[in-house]
Amino acid sequence: MSYRYQLGLIVNPLAGLGGSVALKGSDGLETALAALARGAQPRAPERVAQTLKILQPYADRLQFKTGSGALGADLLEQLGFAYEVVYQGPQQGYTSAEDTRQLAAVLAQQQRLDLLLFAGGDGTARDICSVYSQDFEQERPVLGIPAGVKIHSGVYAVSPTAAGRVIEQIIQGKLTTVTAADVMDIDEAAFRQGTVRAKRYGEMLVPAELRYVQAVKMGGKESDELVLADIAADVIERMEDDHLYIMGSGSTVDFIMTELDLPNTLLGVDVVKNQQVIATDATAQELLDLVEAHAGPVTIVVTVIGGQGHIFGRGNQQLSAQLLRRVGRDNIWIVASKNKLQGLGERPLRMDSGDPELNHAWSGMIRVICGYHDEVFVTLAGD
Repeated sequence: MSYRYQLGLIVNPLAGLGGSVALKGSDGLETALAALARGAQPRAPERVAQTLKILQPYADRLQFKTGSGALGADLLEQLGFAYEVVYQGPQQGYTSAEDTRQLAAVLAQQQRLDLLLFAGGDGTARDICSVYSQDFEQERPVLGIPAGVKIHSGVYAVSPTAAGRVIEQIIQGKLTTVTAADVMDIDEAAFRQGTVRAKRYGEMLVPAELRYVQAVKMGGKESDELVLADIAADVIERMEDDHLYIMGSGSTVDFIMTELDLPNTLLGVDVVKNQQVIATDATAQELLDLVEAHAGPVTIVVTVIGGQGHIFGRGNQQLSAQLLRRVGRDNIWIVASKNKLQGLGERPLRMDSGDPELNHAWSGMIRVICGYHDEVFVTLAGD
């Protein structure tokens, strides 16, 4: 009889709610409720389902331990996996960070658990680390499914599909080493004011599959202002009248806006037309409305986020899959210095739009503006 792998599963169903409505985080029930009031839709269950669908061919070799309802049981039941409920969450209302911690504590006491799979953002990883990583010698590996707005921690797979591939490799008996990865989180209040203040809260063991598990995001602005000035000069020269430019988050795009002498939301998305800002810190729906109302061409300007290589799905969930489909791959300008690209090593650029079909369709070689009239081709991975 084949070995039956024991997996823990924790889902934070409120993770990522604040991203599409420009709240820059989802920590705390008050923020989650504010996001729901703005029309945000829960994204964590869908992203967990993307991971679990990779594992469906191996369902007879998996046994999950999880929490009731939205904490995991509902999805496992829906997708036909064997599971045991080891923690009862709230019968009504929303789950909380305390439910995440309580379930993680119960799973930490299980006699045999091969891997803990969880979905959320940095706050979720921090909650789990606080109770699951007390005794490093006895610790078992974890793997995060990215579903939050803030993904600075190194314990997350680069995408939901990638999380499934890591577990698939384990089931197939391929050698998978483990390594300690940092759990990071930032001050959301400062984040909303344009300041990234990251702090290390601990570490957990993760499968060391560098193709599938992200690097810890690097904070701070690029220091080479001459390179940034060259990039900005190239982008500004390309800009045309009556053209809509959606300016993504990040320090490189911020430098371009500074060169345009325009106000900018460092950690949000702004819209420029005729070198004037026509929308500030726009939500996903506001961006769609602007694009639909605009008769002319549209371009999205984005940069590479930190050391992970992501261009979509990390801190810019306002750039929804629906918007990306509407704008089109050929109308994406990626800006990044060669130093930042070289810092990725052999890892490709990545997009995590929330739509696996779109991610796959956009994969392949893509151009990156890295100076004045200077471009390079880089691989964009779709999972």
